[in-house]
Amino acid sequence: MQEYLAEAYRIAAYQDTPYVSTSALATEMGVSAPAVARMASRLRDAGYIEHEPYQGMKLTASGEREALSAIRRHRLAEVFLVKVMGFGWHEVHDEADAMGTAITERIAERMEEMAEFPKRCPHGEPIPDRDGQMPRVNDNCLADVEPPIDLVVSRVHTHDPAVLMYLEELGLVPGKKVKLVSRAPFNGPLRLEIDRYEQVIGAELAGVLRVSASK
Repeated sequence: MQEYLAEAYRIAAYQDTPYVSTSALATEMGVSAPAVARMASRLRDAGYIEHEPYQGMKLTASGEREALSAIRRHRLAEVFLVKVMGFGWHEVHDEADAMGTAITERIAERMEEMAEFPKRCPHGEPIPDRDGQMPRVNDNCLADVEPPIDLVVSRVHTHDPAVLMYLEELGLVPGKKVKLVSRAPFNGPLRLEIDRYEQVIGAELAGVLRVSASK
């Protein structure tokens, strides 16, 4: 149940509406729409979601608390796996999912300490604090930014190992300073300057990158 709530929270965080469709949740969870419908019924009965016809599901206050608790454990596990155990950032999402239900708050706090109190996961997503507060992040999708402009990669919104490995090869990782030089019209490719070298990426890849203005 927490896994579904956490994924619903993640989806809503990237939308302009708090309502999450069952189809979107099914896609992200890798399950069928009927499976999501059955889980949604359980979550509604437990008071974790509200459901509006033709709009989708929306987390209640208690549902949001459960979601943030799960997200905190998941993202701390990801940081721990990368910083302490030496895994690659492309390897840790599924491992952190598997660990999530076994991590108590006491273990989460020790992992947080050993990872030197990270504020974000390896993919740049903010980590809720122990009080369940999610830090605000002010960034935009790279595909929507107008060039020319100096930027910093803020977050990477994908768990696909192949995509993450390719982004790492290009140097497009959270915290990296880049310059958006130009963008072709009609959803065309983008030209970036990374470490004084020019790279061209497609609009689909740009769609998974969140950036903020470089200071």
